[in-house]
Amino acid sequence: MRKIGLLGGSFNPAHRGHRQISVRAMKALGLDEIWWLVSPGNPLKEAAGMAPLPARFRSARQAARGLPIRVTAIERELGTVYTVDTLAALTLRFPDRRFVWLMGADNLAQFHRWRDWRRIAATVPIAVVARPGYDGSAHRAPAMGWLRGFVRPASQARQWTKWRTPALVLLNLPPDPTSATGIRAADPDWHQSPARQFNLMALRDGVTRRPLFPRRPFARTRTRST
Repeated sequence: MRKIGLLGGSFNPAHRGHRQISVRAMKALGLDEIWWLVSPGNPLKEAAGMAPLPARFRSARQAARGLPIRVTAIERELGTVYTVDTLAALTLRFPDRRFVWLMGADNLAQFHRWRDWRRIAATVPIAVVARPGYDGSAHRAPAMGWLRGFVRPASQARQWTKWRTPALVLLNLPPDPTSATGIRAADPDWHQSPARQFNLMALRDGVTRRPLFPRRPFARTRTRST
């Protein structure tokens, strides 16, 4: 079975930090590839300031260039909003893959706010990557109080496919200070610049290989006989 890391997020925009996390996690966990799940909409984030899905998808493709990373908006096709439902659908749809969920320490700090977070932990192993300024709050988080009993040694991270869930591993990787919030603060209209323009017809999902925005057939005009 192929070993796949899942990194979900808004990617608003995708940046060097996403790329560095993926490269280092791929090595630490012995992954074959990583799927970047570009969310159509994050229930825990305000819609204001969220760039359109095509712009975020395109930024993710550019950031992932040259790496074994598949950029996908498959949640839109699955009709899922919450991670727990996405994981249930993916494990059913791809029985020949083994998935591990990747998240930053900032997400672990608020993991208790995610819908059915215990069921998420029971579905796939979780690998947590350090984020500057969040490690303390992540270790004090309500979810960590429950997950602490399921922490596995980082030295055994490559054995994650053999772990019984729930299972959590804290990856000791060099943190990257880049943040999407900082990028937006410096350039609020990042997705509207000429360099960011794109052809919707050229965007294909990295997992399904289908066009992200398929061309719609012309509507037939009905004529009424007199």
